[in-house]
Amino acid sequence: MTTGKTLKLTLAAAAVLSGFGAQAQTAKKVNSKNIDPYYNVCRGTSPECYNDWKAFENTPNRVLVYSRTAGPRHANLGPALPAGLNPPLADANVMQRSLVSMLNAAGIQVDWTEDVTVLASRINQYKTVIFASSNRDTLWNSAAATSNDAARTALRNYMRRGGGFVAIHNAFGAEYNWPYYEGLLGNANFYNHSPNRSGVVELIGNDPSTAGVSTRFEFMDEWYNLAPFPTNVKFLAKVDVSTLNPPDAPPHPGHPDFFPVAWCQYYDGGRAWLTTLGHNASSFTGSGPGAAQFQKMVVQGVKSTMGLTPFCTQ
Repeated sequence: MTTGKTLKLTLAAAAVLSGFGAQAQTAKKVNSKNIDPYYNVCRGTSPECYNDWKAFENTPNRVLVYSRTAGPRHANLGPALPAGLNPPLADANVMQRSLVSMLNAAGIQVDWTEDVTVLASRINQYKTVIFASSNRDTLWNSAAATSNDAARTALRNYMRRGGGFVAIHNAFGAEYNWPYYEGLLGNANFYNHSPNRSGVVELIGNDPSTAGVSTRFEFMDEWYNLAPFPTNVKFLAKVDVSTLNPPDAPPHPGHPDFFPVAWCQYYDGGRAWLTTLGHNASSFTGSGPGAAQFQKMVVQGVKSTMGLTPFCTQ
């Protein structure tokens, strides 16, 4: 015998199922060619890999700089930061201070942290998260000696909501044992680097993130060699290997003639802009060769992942 209460529950369940059916019928169909079978995500240069769910439509133009290191620490990061959000920055925290300054000048609010619990709990409050030379097991909660599942899950779900991700320099030396992160970098990882030396960065094609940047400019860096090598991405800039000085340290044999240093991709619903450049403090303070061009490219890359300008145009 069906009671009134049972009937109401049955009708409610039917309505829920009907709603799921409607969602399924209107869900975006993804071309199978854009599904990466290794990382099991939609990734590449096609906008169909972006989840335009308006999740950040009412989010302020704010980004989070995450610079936690769990291994060798680049000098331009300065001393490790205390726990919490926006701890005091010392003069030696050059990369963090410079990112705050250059993004503020572009009208973007910036928070910063090296506290993985802050990243995990607050990431959805930002249009983009910037991994600033945050390396090794950067998502491991060492203070609590717990697994990094919470932070990894938060980052993955953030990308699926349509979040923005920017990796700078030694962010390529992070989370080696998490395939999802390697895919987020464009199917790329840090392998090793040459001596810190000069070379000429050359733009590849056109993109909003490189608009107004000199097509060729002098720069100084470690020039990261990559293994694996990025695939299914839009390459934005490379180093002209014939200009490396001194020339006696050849690039990685896996890519001797084409040596990319910046690229972009859609990844698992979100936007990712990536550069291996950024070793020297002078590139952030403005005193190094090509610093202004590098900073312009970074700011414009951040803006594109935030959705403020077109992203990774084909």
